[in-house]
Amino acid sequence: MRMRPGLFFALPVLLLFTSSPLALAQSVYRIGALVADDQFVPAFEGFKKRMAELAYIEGKNIRYEFYNAKGSREALKRLAQKLVQDKPDLIVTSSTTATAPMAKAIQGTNLPVVFLSAGNPLAFVKSYVSSGNNLAGISTSSIDLTGKRLELLKELDPRAKKVISLHHPEGVSYKDNLQALTEAAKKLGLNLVHIGVSTEQDRRSAISGLNGKMGDAVFLPPDAFIIAAIQEIVQQTIRERLPSIAPTVVDVHSGALATYGADYYALGQQGALLVEKILRGAKPADLPIEQPFKLKLVINLKTAKAINLKIPKEILIRADEVVE
Repeated sequence: MRMRPGLFFALPVLLLFTSSPLALAQSVYRIGALVADDQFVPAFEGFKKRMAELAYIEGKNIRYEFYNAKGSREALKRLAQKLVQDKPDLIVTSSTTATAPMAKAIQGTNLPVVFLSAGNPLAFVKSYVSSGNNLAGISTSSIDLTGKRLELLKELDPRAKKVISLHHPEGVSYKDNLQALTEAAKKLGLNLVHIGVSTEQDRRSAISGLNGKMGDAVFLPPDAFIIAAIQEIVQQTIRERLPSIAPTVVDVHSGALATYGADYYALGQQGALLVEKILRGAKPADLPIEQPFKLKLVINLKTAKAINLKIPKEILIRADEVVE
């Protein structure tokens, strides 16, 4: 039987079309998501935006199940178990606090997890070269940047000698945060006033007690339980005219004086690239833990004016963002 000439042309075109990435992605992926508190929501928003740019359209070829524990450790454990039981194709988290219970929940399963941010990824992965398990993701380098943020505080307010630091002893990264802060303060000749908070009542009491007699400035660790009260902390530190250094960009947008660190929204976009690799067949253990593509120096000039602190011009020039 003679084959019509046109069929020769049609066959390669058909094969080319069916082997394109868009054609291969016609199945509907289910993505679970868990964040510890409102401050981490921008990471998920950045993630969804970048996924859409990569042709993963919500409602068409991808669906999301998003959960926010609102600062509750009990809710984090419960929601982590629920997401695993729902058996999505992949789970994304943001923060060490949210990723730690998820890492435990997926044990014994094949569920891949991508953490869009984690200040202390070594709490649940083997090394930065390979997780050694079904996790992949991005380190915020937040603990490593403790010294840089204390240096920033001294630049912003050279008069500061005594620094108040809130801590959460039950936090996943408590010991690492405390050690990094203690070492950095010693190098810079700063005295620390440590305040430990374990419950919401402890936290409220500690925040309401922040004042100029206790110290000259406030340093906030990258701990979800502490930062869940960022609005209350900002109100009190402004009332007492205390400079406040926070771990992330979103905290400065909320009114903290300054930070040098990662932008959660940008981390979410970066994490989308990791998720796409896994959806295309890569194994999480084969993907090294990434560092943020960019760190940002952010100053809240409105807060500086409110506490009557003049920001040196050279710092404003260096800043990646100035909130006014």
